[in-house]
Amino acid sequence: MALDDARAFTIRDAAAADFDAIARIYAHYVLHALATFEETPPNADEMRARHASITSAGLPYLVAQQQGEVVGYAYATAYRPRSGYRHTIEDSVYIADGHSGRGLGLALMTALIERCEAGPWRQMVAVVAMAGSGNPGSIALHERLGFEHVGVLRKAGYKHGQWVDTVLMQRPLGEDKPLLPPR
Repeated sequence: MALDDARAFTIRDAAAADFDAIARIYAHYVLHALATFEETPPNADEMRARHASITSAGLPYLVAQQQGEVVGYAYATAYRPRSGYRHTIEDSVYIADGHSGRGLGLALMTALIERCEAGPWRQMVAVVAMAGSGNPGSIALHERLGFEHVGVLRKAGYKHGQWVDTVLMQRPLGEDKPLLPPR
């Protein structure tokens, strides 16, 4: 997907060389935001190991690249480890500081959903941190892509000296799939 020439970007599978940039993008959220409850930024090797775990489970891990630079990424993970949840996944999307509002999140999430709909999964869950003025960008993005509010976990996390709620959102994947998933 691309915008005008000055802001053109591509969406592709993450590669081993991307993880220094991915670690930098994520570190911003760990240190300065509430989008993750992680409090110590993992290094590129740890992010590579997480990627390997995700992709070895057959799940997608995508990056947005602009003028040779990784400016965002998105991936899906198992929602819960118990086997009964095997058809439900959770999304994550992170955009480099200073690059929001350019359509990167929408492009990444659209591609992520398309990939996941092609797989065996039936539901996608978003867990969006909410504190103070909330997280209107993430909520609006998910709503635009068909996610519905399904609940709020009050004071589910504590970060940056405050209790943080999480909003649970959910959307079906592949409405045309058989009613009962294969074993």
